[in-house]
Amino acid sequence: MRGSAFVTLPRSLSRLGRAAFSVALCVGTALALTACGGDEDPDAGTNGVGKLSAAGIEKKAKTAAASADAVRLAGTVVTDGQTYKLNMSLKEAGGTGSVSSEALGTFELLRVGDELFMKADAAFWTHPDGKGGEDASTPPSKADAEAAEKLDDKYVKVPEDDPAYDQLRGFTDKSVLLDGLLGLHGKLGKGDRPEIGGVRTIEVNGSDGAGGSLNVSLEGTPYPLQLARAGGAGTVTLTDWGKDFPLEAPAKGETVDYGTTLPST
Repeated sequence: MRGSAFVTLPRSLSRLGRAAFSVALCVGTALALTACGGDEDPDAGTNGVGKLSAAGIEKKAKTAAASADAVRLAGTVVTDGQTYKLNMSLKEAGGTGSVSSEALGTFELLRVGDELFMKADAAFWTHPDGKGGEDASTPPSKADAEAAEKLDDKYVKVPEDDPAYDQLRGFTDKSVLLDGLLGLHGKLGKGDRPEIGGVRTIEVNGSDGAGGSLNVSLEGTPYPLQLARAGGAGTVTLTDWGKDFPLEAPAKGETVDYGTTLPST
């Protein structure tokens, strides 16, 4: 009709208009993760454990940890009112690394099978034990100082019947340490998905974090990569899963035989 205000667009232009509207709609809602070609699945490209329940993820992580040949554990652990800094490489045959605390100072541990060795500097061996002995300001006796110098930076074999043996061995025992650290308390839930050391993880927590939290790898084997213990009792990272490391008893020239018990100091 002449004079009409309506014009019929060519079909090609009509299709173009509809396509432009569709694109605009997708762009406008992309942040809401609509089905406009974006990646809606947070588990895409992962090992899939993120789809499991919190209990299922924790179980997978513990199974992976138990089956691994080796691991490196580093961080802080608070127990019996003492804060220990650990940096230990562990495997079934033994472990090696360092332990330090404000009360004791720093010492190294090396276990090969049932043989446990301890190494520290002279200052460690003359450090008061905090159990009612010498005051920290009191210098060591001449005999203690001479004994400490002989032990300085030498390995001392810890006798198996010494009261300290079981306590020190625990720092070198993969199963003991992991069993004691990996437990969460309270109702399990799933948290954020941060990267730990460049690896995508998912958090499993107990009582919204009050019972501890565990970050489990979403890449490859679902190993636990970081643990925050309940009640602020320390945080540790777990790396080098399955990577072997050398483990040999020290040479005779590196050791001092101190008899059936460790030095009393």
